Amino acid sequence: MQIIKGAGVWRSPAGAANDWVEHLTVPELSVGTYCIPAGGVDDQSPHTEDEIYVVTAGRATIVTPGGRAEVGPGAVIFVPAGEEHRFVDVTEDLALLVIFGPAYGSRTVTG
Repeated sequence: MQIIKGAGVWRSPAGAANDWVEHLTVPELSVGTYCIPAGGVDDQSPHTEDEIYVVTAGRATIVTPGGRAEVGPGAVIFVPAGEEHRFVDVTEDLALLVIFGPAYGSRTVTG
């Protein structure tokens, strides 16, 4: 057992527009926190791993090729590997608990 302290807790980005902190990595998954300040821009690219976001604080809209949805505390979002996605219209400091399966960066890009 391991208690993952600080996971999903808002952190003000230090010297950058957004903040990503990885808290745990094992071969089959990784856990981290992604924070975007109110009014911030999410500039992430699609990942090679499946991803689950749990909104722990803040409000925004997630946009994917399949549509858009407003999200706030308690929302759980699944994004399959390779799918374009972005948080826009961040109206309150956004803190996201992020779970990757398998671990973030463990799959290689092909093609």
